[in-house]
Amino acid sequence: MKDLSSGLQAHLDNGATTLCWCWRLTRKDGAVQGFTDHDRPLTFDGTVFEAATGFTASEITDALGLSVDNLEVTGALSSAALGEDDLAAGRYDDAGVEIFRVNWQDPEERVLMRTGSLGEVRRSGASFTAEVRGLAHYLQQPKGRLYQYTCDADLGDARCGLHLDTPAYQATGTISAVLSARKFHMAGLDGFASGFFTRGLARFASGPSDGLKIEIKSHIKTPGMVTIELWSEAAGPPLAGDTIIVTAGCDKRIATCATRFSNAVNFRGFPDMPGNDYVTRIASRRGGA
Repeated sequence: MKDLSSGLQAHLDNGATTLCWCWRLTRKDGAVQGFTDHDRPLTFDGTVFEAATGFTASEITDALGLSVDNLEVTGALSSAALGEDDLAAGRYDDAGVEIFRVNWQDPEERVLMRTGSLGEVRRSGASFTAEVRGLAHYLQQPKGRLYQYTCDADLGDARCGLHLDTPAYQATGTISAVLSARKFHMAGLDGFASGFFTRGLARFASGPSDGLKIEIKSHIKTPGMVTIELWSEAAGPPLAGDTIIVTAGCDKRIATCATRFSNAVNFRGFPDMPGNDYVTRIASRRGGA
């Protein structure tokens, strides 16, 4: 049950309403954007809710228990603040969402209907469809430690203990040739062995994607050439001369932890756990009868 202000309750009781929907998105980088299906911009809580953005929403699906409530928002990429490049670059992934029902004649008369986060975003031409997931979605995420061979810490976090912002694990390179939106030749990384940055992180320090961070799929070094491939495309087209800061990657194995990082003491896996070969092994007789 929602607690309505006296003004909004009186407006609803009147029968002739002037209501609209407003959506407020808070991205992981701190950017806040507002959108409304009204034909004029609205402002409240310090946020301007942009009008005429082509937003429409499906019905909100409610469920008892811990099932995830969800709805879908469909819109056109017509807003100057909502671009296809940003969606493709993942800047809206898991963005916080607040959905308001607002009296557009008096925006102070409003009620917060839902909070959640953006899930899957599908694009088709100049339109997109975004899934809005309820907060129960986070209860379905794995918590606690995993009993497995490989390390379950993130390279460089508090449990790992490594400081990655050192010349031993981080370097700045320059794109020398662009092969695709996520694959290019790099200059300035010749001092690192092939595969050193695989599964690491690339942060664009200049160019159209300045500030964007993308995981590295592969780092291949051949005589006279270093090639970096990312898991996803950059927000803007990479250009020769763009600067990228790359950080070492880890395949989570004890051997890599010990030889590459000299950090086996902080290894967070269980390399000596029995595997399927131990479970399926049969007893054998040794020695004479």
